[in-house]
Amino acid sequence: MYKKDLYGKTIRKKIVFHGGFYMFGLIIALISGALMSIQGVFNTEVTKQSSTWTTSTFVQATGFLACLLIWLIAERDQSFTMLLKVSPRYLLLGGVIGAAITFTVIKSVASLGPAQSAMLIVASQSVVSYLIEVFGLFGVEKTAFAWVKLLGVVLFVTGLIIFKWKS
Repeated sequence: MYKKDLYGKTIRKKIVFHGGFYMFGLIIALISGALMSIQGVFNTEVTKQSSTWTTSTFVQATGFLACLLIWLIAERDQSFTMLLKVSPRYLLLGGVIGAAITFTVIKSVASLGPAQSAMLIVASQSVVSYLIEVFGLFGVEKTAFAWVKLLGVVLFVTGLIIFKWKS
């Protein structure tokens, strides 16, 4: 399907709804959100007993070991040399970004609490992800701007304000 963006450029709109595949994606996304909330609390509590960068290092190291173990079991035939061919090179900064995420989640949960931090993190993710899609950044397929999605973001932020409102 093709649509026009705000500037009149024709863009391809991907329609993704394949029954079970779509449901699998929904379930995995919900699990991911739950795990991110739990991890944020765990990391914040560990930081109270150690330090931010000690905790961050431990989190990244144990994550690395878990990934390495899963790779040995499930993808051993896939070589790490494939990473040498990744282009553009900035796409390989995921680990660095992961360290920044760990740090910022620890600090936000410690400062705002788990619920408010999670809502603000998800709000930020929603806005940034939508901008990435609309502008086709980082090699992502460009999608058309939709006022209804902007309305969704406004309603989400309104929900944050209501949640924070003191009675």
